[in-house]
Amino acid sequence: MGTLVLVRHGQSQWNLENRFTGWVDVPLSEQGRVEAGRAGQALKQAGLRFDRAFSSELIRARDTLDIMLSVLGQEDLEITRNAALNERHYGDLQGLDKGETIEKYGAEQVHVWRRSYDVPPPGDEGESLKDTAERTLPWFTANIIPPVKAGERVLVAAHGNSLRSVVMQLDELSREQVLDLNIATGTPLVYEIDADGEVLSSEVLSL
Repeated sequence: MGTLVLVRHGQSQWNLENRFTGWVDVPLSEQGRVEAGRAGQALKQAGLRFDRAFSSELIRARDTLDIMLSVLGQEDLEITRNAALNERHYGDLQGLDKGETIEKYGAEQVHVWRRSYDVPPPGDEGESLKDTAERTLPWFTANIIPPVKAGERVLVAAHGNSLRSVVMQLDELSREQVLDLNIATGTPLVYEIDADGEVLSSEVLSL
C-alpha cells in the first residue's frame, strides 16, 4: 500500500488581491507561506515521511513544496516539477480583478467560465476544467501513480484546478459533482492506495 498526499499551494499574492492567476508566475503571500508551513506541520504531526515529491513549475507550488519539506527535514528529497501539474490557463482573464471582471462581463458569464466543466475562458490559451484534466491526468497516471502503487509515499504540491481533476479521478466524481469541489489552500489530502491503484481511504489533515 502506498500513500499519496495532495496539497494545493498556499495563498498566492494574486489570491490575496482577488485576481485571476492561471499560469502567471505569482509568488506566495505571507499568509501563503504560513499556510505552507502549517501543512508541513500537519504532515509531521501525522508521522508522514516521503520517498519522492512532485510539483508544478509555478513558483507558488514550488515554494509550498519546499517549505513543507523544510518543516519535515526532507530538503534533499527527490523532486520532479512539470507543467502538466500547472493551474488551468485563464486565457484573457489572467491578471484581471475578479470583481471588475464580473462588472464587465456579468456574474453569470464569469460563473460559467470559472465553474463549468467544458467552457473555457476567452483567449486562445484559455482552458476549461476538461482541458486541464486532459493535460494533467495522463502525466499524473504515468508518473505519480506508479510509485504510489509500488508502496511509496508521494507528496504533490499543485493547484486548485489541476488537483480538482486528480481528485475527480481518485474519488470517481461525476462532471456535476466536481463543479462543487473546492480544494482549500495549504490543506493536505491523504490517500492510501493499493497495488492495483484502488483508493483504500482518504482524509483531510489539519492542525
